[in-house]
Amino acid sequence: MTLTSARVRDRGVRRLSATLYGYAFLSELVLLYPVYALLFADTGLSVWQISSLFVLWSASAILLEVPSGAWADAVSRRLLLCLAPLVTAVGYAVWVLSPSYPAFAVGFLLWGAGGALASGALEALVFTELDRRGAAGRYARVIGRAKTAEILGALASTALAGPVLAADGYPAVGAASVLACLLTAAVATRFPEDRTTTSAGDGVGEDDDLGWWASLRAGLAEARAVSAVRAAVLLVAGVAAVWGALDEYTPLLARDTGVGSQTVPLLLLLVWAGVTVGGLLAPAFERLTTRGYAALLGLAALTLAGGALTGHPAGFGLIAVAFCACQLATVLADARLQARIVGPSRATVTSLAGMATDVTIIGVYVGYGLVATTAGNAVAFAVSALPYLLVAVLLVAVRTRATGRPPAGRTTVVGGGV
Repeated sequence: MTLTSARVRDRGVRRLSATLYGYAFLSELVLLYPVYALLFADTGLSVWQISSLFVLWSASAILLEVPSGAWADAVSRRLLLCLAPLVTAVGYAVWVLSPSYPAFAVGFLLWGAGGALASGALEALVFTELDRRGAAGRYARVIGRAKTAEILGALASTALAGPVLAADGYPAVGAASVLACLLTAAVATRFPEDRTTTSAGDGVGEDDDLGWWASLRAGLAEARAVSAVRAAVLLVAGVAAVWGALDEYTPLLARDTGVGSQTVPLLLLLVWAGVTVGGLLAPAFERLTTRGYAALLGLAALTLAGGALTGHPAGFGLIAVAFCACQLATVLADARLQARIVGPSRATVTSLAGMATDVTIIGVYVGYGLVATTAGNAVAFAVSALPYLLVAVLLVAVRTRATGRPPAGRTTVVGGGV
């Protein structure tokens, strides 16, 4: 490679990364995020009603997840990334214009649709464009930093939500959230997307347009027939679902510690700081062994349960550690999945992982609602930590059975044989 071509490649990677980080930051700069559970509660909804909304949210994403992934593979991943925040913005507007259970349900349907449009398309576009520039090995680093940009956006929204809510109430919070979505869509237009150049990672050129139905079939076939891809899809779902669901209940857990509603966002700042660190740690842990990965999940389970059961605001320090470990584990699982996909329907396969995650999340919502109704939010958090221990045990058991001996230190999670 000549010096000139290397510079062109590096400029392309920098442009892609900068656009991704801006998109990730703005997509989470939504002031409704840290307070919408409070909006629901203040409107008079019970925990069961709130949980039912979360189930509806996940159900809409499940129905659209894989079809939208195939659409992204067949048409344009960048187009879907532009549409996603616009659809979500309409949902937020409905919430604050007519706060009621039906309006919240409509808003979640639209939010689920927006999430489905972006899910799969974003990861596939980033990996493919990095691969086209000979930089596929940077995926974990770039996506980890993107996760950190998301958290910085969430931290900013959390810091701003309290003052804006105190000054002008939920309508002002909603208006700011809609504006953030519009800015996100504008940034998405800057994503590079070359659908004519052959991608070594995908195995075929983007010009080999399979069409929507063929893209869908190719993605489903790869996930079904290739055991390594199937295992990676399941790992993503098993790791991402629990803490992704619990995130929705952290404001309720925080208020149960005795703090006021305007102090809740400050406790959430601590949690999101932990998630930020988890994203930044991804490059350092790319070669984590199976045993190490299992230990990471065990740490997440113990600190999550311990922090929740303290019943004190200080317990959110432990919850921050748990969310840090969960974020790191999620990024590593996603990088492993992208490294194992070889067919042309990358967004479709990635969307399958998203759909599996959403299905699992629904189970968490239902279980959380049952436990929280009878025993409270703290106990529900502690019980929800148990699946991480189960996944950790299964990982070690599968590796032990596959090798016929204790897990070797050289076995890695990303690209390895878990």
